[in-house]
Amino acid sequence: MGEFVRVEVDGAIATIRLDRPPMNALNAQLQDEIAAAATEVDTDPGVRAVVLYGGEKVFAAGADIKEMATASFAQVAVDSRRLQAAFTTVARIGKPVVAAITGYALGGGLELALCADFRVAGAGARVGQPEILLGIIPGAGGTQRLPRLIGPARAKDIVFTGRFVAAAEAHAIGLVDQVVPDADVYRAARELVARYATGPAVALRAAKQAIDAGLESDLDTGLEIERLNFASLFATEDQRTGMRSFVENGPGKATFAGR
Repeated sequence: MGEFVRVEVDGAIATIRLDRPPMNALNAQLQDEIAAAATEVDTDPGVRAVVLYGGEKVFAAGADIKEMATASFAQVAVDSRRLQAAFTTVARIGKPVVAAITGYALGGGLELALCADFRVAGAGARVGQPEILLGIIPGAGGTQRLPRLIGPARAKDIVFTGRFVAAAEAHAIGLVDQVVPDADVYRAARELVARYATGPAVALRAAKQAIDAGLESDLDTGLEIERLNFASLFATEDQRTGMRSFVENGPGKATFAGR
């Protein structure tokens, strides 16, 4: 339990809750606590799905500009490595992860949301990469994860202009997966990942790893990653349970132990 980040577990769903009022500005301490929380939920066998949540009013409105404004090149070279490492820890959580976006997800806030597998936004939410308006560029994945998600031309528009993107447009371009009333964001995010909380945990981890690693590889390498993950699942209890249940009862009726 950190000062600005806490992990709340309800059933098999963990919520990584950012709580640094008023805007969840991503200072160094918050970054470190995010990484620690991501490691905690990734290694907890009782957690089967994860929600990233900044609260009812805001997801995260980017870096702490007051902290960055007088930073030197040497300092930023070190700090940016820590920031990227923290967010990569989130991206590598081996469980389904959804970002529940209320209010603003800007700069580092959007980059954090991009580390999730899915994004649910409130109708009034705004997302964007406004770093260009400060004379810099995104430094925590915005130039890399964003174009991989929505394509290079759309990503360049958002990065080059620094504009805020409304929830409806974000949904239309595939930047968010659902738009719901602002008051329903957290509930909708939980419902989205609840379907995975009783699934075969080892197979879900393998599927996530195969997709994510495959996207960074050529097709032949990606297929080999898939093949090895596929074969490895025949050493799991869930594979035996799932196939036995299919033969005896038909599809979709297995109860998985997550082993």
